[in-house]
Amino acid sequence: MTDAQTLSVRPGGPADAPAILRLLDAATAWLVTQGRTGQWGTEPASADPRRVAQADTWANSDGLWLAVLGDRPVGALVVGTATEYVPAATEPELYVNLLVTDRAYAGRAIGGRLLAHAADLARERGLDLVRVDCYAGGDGALVRWYERQGFTRTDPFTVRRPGRDPWPGQVLARRLP
Repeated sequence: MTDAQTLSVRPGGPADAPAILRLLDAATAWLVTQGRTGQWGTEPASADPRRVAQADTWANSDGLWLAVLGDRPVGALVVGTATEYVPAATEPELYVNLLVTDRAYAGRAIGGRLLAHAADLARERGLDLVRVDCYAGGDGALVRWYERQGFTRTDPFTVRRPGRDPWPGQVLARRLP
């Protein structure tokens, strides 16, 4: 567990786009070493103009939050509205669009801390529902991780990608007390 006195969560801003890309690049490289290329492929996000633009959009939104140890961003959370490829919620919600952590700090509950922050944001906004989607392929480890964080599987989905294999996804929901 990360010491709560050294880990902080702060709002992100336009200057944080490189930190998002660094976190995504490191996570992708780690996934490749694990043989888990189905989630984000094999190429760094920073080499993909679409992902660079996405990081810029997130950094310029009011939904970016960074987990920081000292001055170093070690995790990123983006909240907003659900993506077009998932079934719409039937009630107001807070949607997690991105959760990524620095693998150099694995095992320190940084992802859990960011999800707890998302729950706090939802409560502040009077919302009882937090949803997220994730890669459901491979051995399903990511889905199981979200379940350990208090989420429940709701809707499976598939993203069709021209010229590439379909991307299996899973929507998960967490009801807030």
